[in-house]
Amino acid sequence: MKKRALISVSDKSNLLDFAGGLDRLGYEIISTGGTLKKLQEAGLPAVPVSDITKFDEILDGRVKTLHPNIHSGLLAQRDNPSHKQQLEERDIDPIDIVVVNLYPFKQTIEKEGVTEEDAIENIDIGGPTMLRAAAKNFHDVTVIVDPADYQPVLEQLEQQSLTKESRKILAAKVFRHTANYDAMIAGYFSEITDEKNTDTLTLTYEKVQTLRYGENPHQEAAFYKEGNVKGASIANANQLHGKELSYNNIQDANAALEIVLEYQGPAAVAVKHMNPCGVGIGQTISQAFAKAYEADPVSIFGGIVALNQEVDEDTADQLKDIFLEIVIAPSFSAKAMEILTVKKNIRLLEIPMEAGANKQQKVVSVVGGLLVQDADNGAVSAEDLTVPTKRKPSEEELEELLFSWKVVKHVKSNAIVVAKQDQTLGVGAGQMNRVGAAKIALEQAGDKAQGAVMASDAFFPMPDTVEAAAEAGIKAIIQPGGSKRDEDSILACDKHGIAMVFTGMRHFKH
Repeated sequence: MKKRALISVSDKSNLLDFAGGLDRLGYEIISTGGTLKKLQEAGLPAVPVSDITKFDEILDGRVKTLHPNIHSGLLAQRDNPSHKQQLEERDIDPIDIVVVNLYPFKQTIEKEGVTEEDAIENIDIGGPTMLRAAAKNFHDVTVIVDPADYQPVLEQLEQQSLTKESRKILAAKVFRHTANYDAMIAGYFSEITDEKNTDTLTLTYEKVQTLRYGENPHQEAAFYKEGNVKGASIANANQLHGKELSYNNIQDANAALEIVLEYQGPAAVAVKHMNPCGVGIGQTISQAFAKAYEADPVSIFGGIVALNQEVDEDTADQLKDIFLEIVIAPSFSAKAMEILTVKKNIRLLEIPMEAGANKQQKVVSVVGGLLVQDADNGAVSAEDLTVPTKRKPSEEELEELLFSWKVVKHVKSNAIVVAKQDQTLGVGAGQMNRVGAAKIALEQAGDKAQGAVMASDAFFPMPDTVEAAAEAGIKAIIQPGGSKRDEDSILACDKHGIAMVFTGMRHFKH
């Protein structure tokens, strides 16, 4: 019985070398459409699939391989006498190798201005069907979806060493591939129909790299990106210099990026352990970084810095004198690169920020499940604030309050931020009670807290935080409001001459 291979590929890289190898090994090649044309133009004997099906391709190519003569040849079990007899009765030959990759659905929907019609026409039907049929029958059929597997498979065929285990590994790759393909299509349709919290959720990610380890050396880890990630994202970063990112680097870099994207003008953020240790804004990016550094020159050591404008020579001169793991920016000037690349290990990440933050949903794993929610894109302006205290904030205080509110949104709860003159002075993060977080932030701010402002990610259940703020010299507070005991905090503010504003929006971050 002759050996047969069916080849129908969208990605034609390395196709001719592989098909030529199969031809030399005595395989009859069956093919379709553009693949058939390319093989025949190269002088390789290839049989049109219509010769096998006895049925012309119809509906503009939508139907060509969906036929019993193809799928019987794929699914028949070679050691099953009944299957063998049925094939013989119908004059159907088995197919031993299937080489298929799919219509470029992902690449299509990534195009600017893609139409729904274009997306739909790039949903492959026959390809996944053949792949799944061949993968199901991996005991007898070799199925290849990745051009990277052409040469290894060819070598094993030449050496007659292609085992069932090898075919099983190839089949597993196929099922991952078709699952990924279907998940992208499902995601696209959920997006265009604006459906959320559907009864089932299928997510798909593509591997970026294997990491040296996870949070700790005894944990294995890898970094994956969404198949169609949009907006400013660590997954889209272009690493210009330095060693590979670690698991913790990626977490911290993501936290820094999310914070710096809150600001329109020149801004700089320093992060340690996913919390900001210093945030500054200024007239220039160099001035913004100087403020972020001065906010906490101790904690920034070994930290991650994100800037929302090009790193220039002046900023690079400041950065080079500090031990930093990563610097993130939309670009680096040639002079900045010259200065910073002297440091062998510092990672320089270029991330376009014009598109703004990735506004998609957040997914967090729990044991045996996932939590899914919208990204926290909530923001407030001066017009959204209410002032329940006798003293109203000055214009300068109001700007400082809104600056600190953008920071506290990204601090682990319970969270308190103390700030003044476009610079954080103290950050209290992840405490079990709010006054504990306030004491940490105020202690860090020290004497600079005199005349500063305070932000809290959630309301005050009692006036003890206000009392601590008053003792340190805080002049204005921003918080969500909404506690049953708001009045206690309002009275405490009035007692000490503190202006307090309510946002009506909280920013818990767990």
